[in-house]
Amino acid sequence: MIIWLNGAFGAGKTQTAYELSRRLPGSYVYDPENAGFFIRDNLPPGLGLDDFQEFPMWRAFNLDMLDYAASRYGGHIIVPMTVTSRDYYEELVGALAKKHQVRHFILWAGEDTLKKRLASRLERPGSWGYRQIGRCLDAFTTQVTEEKVDTDGLDIRQAAEKVGALCGLALPEDKRGPARRRLDRLATQLRHIR
Repeated sequence: MIIWLNGAFGAGKTQTAYELSRRLPGSYVYDPENAGFFIRDNLPPGLGLDDFQEFPMWRAFNLDMLDYAASRYGGHIIVPMTVTSRDYYEELVGALAKKHQVRHFILWAGEDTLKKRLASRLERPGSWGYRQIGRCLDAFTTQVTEEKVDTDGLDIRQAAEKVGALCGLALPEDKRGPARRRLDRLATQLRHIR
């Protein structure tokens, strides 16, 4: 199964993806942003775009990679990626769903929660994530409106358990202590500073 975690910046996609992966033996987190960073870093000056999702090759590469992996990998593939354009959603998630079992969830949080979460990861007002809040919240009520998981008031463990339950997956009991859980989340956060 491909589990696509969509949502605004600060909704908890990456943390929830890695929490799910820690609790689902044999699962794998696939990060579509890596293709975007490659494209951004390897184009001549003047050819870049503000959002790498605008590049057709970003969408094509990620579709091909996920199709390839899902066709050959025996475990669950978890994809934390914001997609607000209906066209891009259909080009990626919709196309994958025609060939594979795909569960797509929008991790939903209100504007105040998103701002608090972005601040907790040391993003400042004016950062990319802050500037996208309004656009994302609007898109998730008008463009990409599939199943939402309200994460206001949920911690990462609870969000992962809720997504797992909605997918019909029984997550093994989390036997880590509070200190280990915090350390795992900090390690995930540090790996994803871009």
